[in-house]
Amino acid sequence: MNKLPDTLQRFVFENTPIRGNLVNLTSTLQLALNKQHLPAGLKRALGELMAASALLTATLKMSGSLVLQIQSKGALKLLVVECNSEFGIRATAKWKGEVSDEQSLFDLISHGQFMITLDPKDGRQAYQGIVSLEGDSISTILENYMLRSEQIDTRIWLHCDGNAAAGMLLQKLPDTMNQVTKTEDLSTQDLDAWNRIGHLAGTITDDELLNLPTETILTRLFHEEDVRLFEASNTKFHCSCSRESVSSMLRMLGNEEITSIIEEQGKIEVNCDFCNAHYSFDKVDATQLMVSEVTTKAHPEVH
Repeated sequence: MNKLPDTLQRFVFENTPIRGNLVNLTSTLQLALNKQHLPAGLKRALGELMAASALLTATLKMSGSLVLQIQSKGALKLLVVECNSEFGIRATAKWKGEVSDEQSLFDLISHGQFMITLDPKDGRQAYQGIVSLEGDSISTILENYMLRSEQIDTRIWLHCDGNAAAGMLLQKLPDTMNQVTKTEDLSTQDLDAWNRIGHLAGTITDDELLNLPTETILTRLFHEEDVRLFEASNTKFHCSCSRESVSSMLRMLGNEEITSIIEEQGKIEVNCDFCNAHYSFDKVDATQLMVSEVTTKAHPEVH
């Protein structure tokens, strides 16, 4: 079993517009997925998507969360991964019918869409992009999305064996240099660097990606390049569910719906799809929820 630490490490290629990230997820993956009884193929797909979420989050200059979703009209209904700016990650899947361990993600998708959401969590409006699924791997889907929607050249390598996941990302940043006499020469040099470094990175194997430390990978792949490696950040499993957040969700149902559920079932029970935490609300709890809703509506603002 993979024994590498759960980390995300950034690196840059000196004197080029190229940056990269490498991530390893072991306990993060297991804590996020082991309570969900997932078919093996979906577990591997979620592991790859979790690694991708950390790689992409590391390229952003924002607090809040990045959410990656694959939606489909086939047996697979939803894959969703959320990664916050501190690399706290959670993930879940929804499907319909029997799914065997031998079926891959793409066996289960029909008329799929890929969605990426950036939620600042500070009151500002979230950004969401939606594209059709293009490609036969999660890596290719993400590369196509980044090129078409963000106009950023991106290469991504992902692998998950069900127990651990890992990934590597390379990006060519937009040229921010002013127009100078040697702009054309600089552009050619940048293109050469991107093609050369991408070719070298493409020689990595799934086994190397999953089992070798970051320093070893960078030395093996880019021993003739000038690479600067930054300090590692820790990744972790993190679910943001709480009794308070579930209560807020229930209040959105309204008093009539809450009363109906209590009268029919005697209590309201909610399970978190991400961490399987169980929340139960009896008649007294429900009354408090309804009183709280009335109070909130009566006093929407305090002056």
